Amino acid sequence: MRSPLIANIVATIVGAILIASPSSSGTPRSPDWTPETLPWQSVGANGTRYALLEGERDTAGGVFTYAFFIPAGVWDSPHWHSTTARIVVLKGALGLGYGNVVDPSKAARFGPGTVVIVPGGARHFDGADVDTVIIGIATGRWSTIYLDGSKPASAGTPR
Repeated sequence: MRSPLIANIVATIVGAILIASPSSSGTPRSPDWTPETLPWQSVGANGTRYALLEGERDTAGGVFTYAFFIPAGVWDSPHWHSTTARIVVLKGALGLGYGNVVDPSKAARFGPGTVVIVPGGARHFDGADVDTVIIGIATGRWSTIYLDGSKPASAGTPR
């Protein structure tokens, strides 16, 4: 059973994600995407996909929301982000481990509805054993720094 604190965090994050953007008439509208219809804008060589859903990740202090797809069997090499990411798993199971070496056997698995906080600067690796979709909320200026810059980056990671 989830604690009231966790339930409140989940409700707050999901509420922030579902806040509708205004239509051209200025009237709020319902979201028009699901995990299956997200507007993917970037596809990585490893099959990962990225979509910026709202906000600007390159603006210092600006809040932004993004979606990320990890195909089954893909694990991203160790990296860290410039700011904290607040993640909700929508579909599948996010694998997340901390450290400088990818070791899927040491990664925790987080299923749908789970909220995961990845602190800015924390060296980690992530991946999935099944097709997985996450939604993240973070502040800019956002960057992903790979420990080994020669490894391929995931979708949405500028080089």
